[in-house]
Amino acid sequence: MADVILPVLDEREALPWVLGRMPAGYAPIVVDNGSSDGSGELADRLGARLVREPRRGFGAACWAGLTAATADVVCFMDCDGSFDPRELPRVADPVAAKRFDLVLGARAPEGGAWPAHARAANSLLAWELRRRAGIRLRDIGPMRAAHRDALLELGIADRRFGWPLEMVLRAAAAGWRIDEVTVGYRPRRGRSKVTGTVRGTLRAVRDMAAVLA
Repeated sequence: MADVILPVLDEREALPWVLGRMPAGYAPIVVDNGSSDGSGELADRLGARLVREPRRGFGAACWAGLTAATADVVCFMDCDGSFDPRELPRVADPVAAKRFDLVLGARAPEGGAWPAHARAANSLLAWELRRRAGIRLRDIGPMRAAHRDALLELGIADRRFGWPLEMVLRAAAAGWRIDEVTVGYRPRRGRSKVTGTVRGTLRAVRDMAAVLA
């Protein structure tokens, strides 16, 4: 039904939980982006399709997974345990039914999962999207679904943290029907590399600002 692209950098702690909750018909593609904790080997043993992308960068991992995917519908999701894979049909079903071309999961945080500095940065980016492109989104969420071939045709160039924002901007410019649905957002498992730290959030904002520029 759908391929699920899971960018991974040292997510060994969360992998069994994430892969164990993958819905029927959703095939996980774990893209190991240079892990040093054996994440790739564990994903392979757990039955996921493993792709190795040595070039560091969230967008580089997403692109490697997208080019490796074969299903018509592809999903993207963080693999740190903050998202429940059982909610994937909520974002993928409207795409599979051709009601929308791109669906994003708007995060409903639980238990302090989304620090204030990260929420503020996300709100600013969502506001900028509304101002520049007229796209009314609450969240530039990392859980999303679209058609594989159409995504490849968009020509997304960023290979860092600007990837999610560039996807939305290019999709809007191409006249895509874009929607969002609410999904749960839980405290991640293991050490946070982006939204859980101020430095990581600033790095992501810098990459997204370059896309906006």
